[in-house]
Amino acid sequence: MNELDPTVMSSLRAAADDPVAYAQAWKTKHGNRVIGSFPMNFPSEIVHAAGALPVIVQESRTPITEGRNLLAEFYCGYTRSVADQAAVGELDVFDGFVAADHCVQLLGAVDVIRWARPEKPVHFAQFTSAMDDPWTKPRVAGRVHELKLEIEGVVGATITDESLAESIRLFNTNRRLLRELYDLRRTGRARITASDMQVLVKSSMVMDIDEHNAALNGLLVRLDPSADALDDLVRLHLSGHFCHAPRPEVLDVIEESGVIVVDDDLYTGFRYISTYVPEHGDPLDALSEWYLDRNDNAPCPTRVTVGVDWDTYLIDSLEKSRANGVVVLMAKFCEPHMLYYPELRKALDAHGIPLLLLETEHEGNPVETLRTKIETFVERIRRQLAPVPS
Repeated sequence: MNELDPTVMSSLRAAADDPVAYAQAWKTKHGNRVIGSFPMNFPSEIVHAAGALPVIVQESRTPITEGRNLLAEFYCGYTRSVADQAAVGELDVFDGFVAADHCVQLLGAVDVIRWARPEKPVHFAQFTSAMDDPWTKPRVAGRVHELKLEIEGVVGATITDESLAESIRLFNTNRRLLRELYDLRRTGRARITASDMQVLVKSSMVMDIDEHNAALNGLLVRLDPSADALDDLVRLHLSGHFCHAPRPEVLDVIEESGVIVVDDDLYTGFRYISTYVPEHGDPLDALSEWYLDRNDNAPCPTRVTVGVDWDTYLIDSLEKSRANGVVVLMAKFCEPHMLYYPELRKALDAHGIPLLLLETEHEGNPVETLRTKIETFVERIRRQLAPVPS
C-alpha cells in the first residue's frame, strides 16, 4: 500500500492550514500583489497571468469574535468567518478581492470587507446561473473580460494572451496531477485519507502554482501504481460542502470507523478540479467555456443546466468508484444545499444507496456524537453487504 511522502505533505499542510501566512511570505519574497477570491467559480488563471498570487479565501479556525456583531447567526460558518477575518485584520495581506458568483450570505460577508477595509478594491463579476439560456455564453464572456480589466487595474500589469495561455497550461497541469492522485485513491492503490486529499486540493487554492505542481510531482514519483489495492474496508463517497473545507477531525472520525473514502464531490475536493480549461483558441473564450462546462462535469444546485442533475451525477460516480454509501456533509444554513437535499435523498433511496447526513458548523461538532452516528451507518452498510446465510 502506497503512502504519501510526509515531508512534502507537511509543507502542503502548512499552506493549507495558514493561507494568510503563506500569502504574506510569498508577497515578501516576490514583491508582487496577492488577490483574494471566493468560491466557487473564479478563474484563478487571470490573476496568475497578471503576475499576482491568486488565493481562495479560506475559513479560519479562529473563533469568531468581531464577526458576531456584523452578520446574523443564521449565516453559514464560512461567511461569518470571512467577515470576522476582515474585521480583525487577518485579510489585510490581500491587495484586492474578486468573486465570480455568490450566494446572499457571501454577498453579506463581502459587504463587511467593503465596510471594514474600504481601501481594498472589490469586484463582482457575477456569472449567470442559468447555463442553457441563449444569452448565457455572451454574458459569461463579458464578465470574464471585465475580470481581466479589473485585475489589470489592481495589479498594474497587462495580461497578454500568451501569459494567460501559459497560466491555463500550468493550472491544467495541476488539475491533472491532482486527478492522478484521485485515481490512485479510487482504485485503493494509494492510501490517501480524506483529510490528506483535502490538504492536497486546499493547498492548491493557496500556493504558487509552480511550487504546488513541483510538490505534487514529488508525491507521485514515489507512488507505485501497481501496488495491491485495499479491498476489506467499506468504501464511502463524501458529498457537499460547496464553499469551504470540512474540519479535518470530521474527516478523520469518518475513516476511523472502518471505512475508506474513495471519492468526493466537495469543493475542496474533486469539484474544484473537475474541469480542464481548453488550451486552444482565445484564452478568455477558453475560460468562459470552462465555466459553462463545470456544471456538466460536477453539477451544483446553485446552477441550472437542462438535463443535468447532481443526484444523477452522484449515482454515476458511485458506480465508477464502487462506493458502498454516501456521507453528505452539509454546512449549517447553506440554503442551496438544504433546498436540494430532499431531491438527492429521494434519488439515493430509490437506488437503495445508504446515505448519512452530517451537518457541520464553524464552532465544531461533538466528535463522539459524530463517531456514534458514523459507526451505526457503517454497521448498516456491512449488514447490507454481508452474504445471506444459506
